[in-house]
Amino acid sequence: MARSCEQALAAGVPAVAFTDHLDFTDWTEGDQIGASNLDPHRYDRMHVLDVTGYLAAVDDCRQRYPDLRILSGVEIGEAHMWAASAGRLVARSGFERILGSLHAIPSNGRLTAADELFRQLPADEVMRRYLGELLRLVEGSDLFQVLAHLDFPRRMWPWTAGPYDERTFEPEYRAVLGALAASDRVLEVNTKSPMVSAELVRWWREAGGKAVSFGSDAHQPWRVGDKFKLAVDVVEAAGFRAGRDRFDFWRI
Repeated sequence: MARSCEQALAAGVPAVAFTDHLDFTDWTEGDQIGASNLDPHRYDRMHVLDVTGYLAAVDDCRQRYPDLRILSGVEIGEAHMWAASAGRLVARSGFERILGSLHAIPSNGRLTAADELFRQLPADEVMRRYLGELLRLVEGSDLFQVLAHLDFPRRMWPWTAGPYDERTFEPEYRAVLGALAASDRVLEVNTKSPMVSAELVRWWREAGGKAVSFGSDAHQPWRVGDKFKLAVDVVEAAGFRAGRDRFDFWRI
């Protein structure tokens, strides 16, 4: 985390949000995944977030790097499936930036990771199922303020399926964007994923979306702020501009 702060300062990024993954492997009453009787182990190795240790590390970074605004946060995976578990943890932790994301969807009785789905189904069907479940995430959870990596499986799009074309899935994208805009939330432009097009960001604006955020989804310090200049060009081409101050979301 300290190296990520140093990279942010070197890259001229005024603020970082550490949104570590908040995933669960055991459900409790009120979690939809339990009612659906789905196996939650989408990966062989999943780690439960050490919230106490994480917040202590954030505080340490704030003391060491006073010229950088550092936000605490989490990225909740499949928040609609874990409403009770995630809700309780978020309520007592005081996170400042909460992302919602989808890495796996129900298939054959378990939450199945996107990369595995491409080995089971045609690529177009994977994306349509994913975007359909993403719509259920947006409509089924109010725990998060920013939707992360809108089309996550695109990272694993098989070359045998030909070039990826957002327009092939335009109705599915627009359904998700419309639901997100109706809830007055924010769309992330993720620079680790293949960059969304200015056309797709225009779909967001046409759906009523008012703000975007930039996420490098770094995971390694050297990637903090990676491709942000390109991301700025994309969102400006769609009509978004810098917000009220240098720490704000970009807005129409």
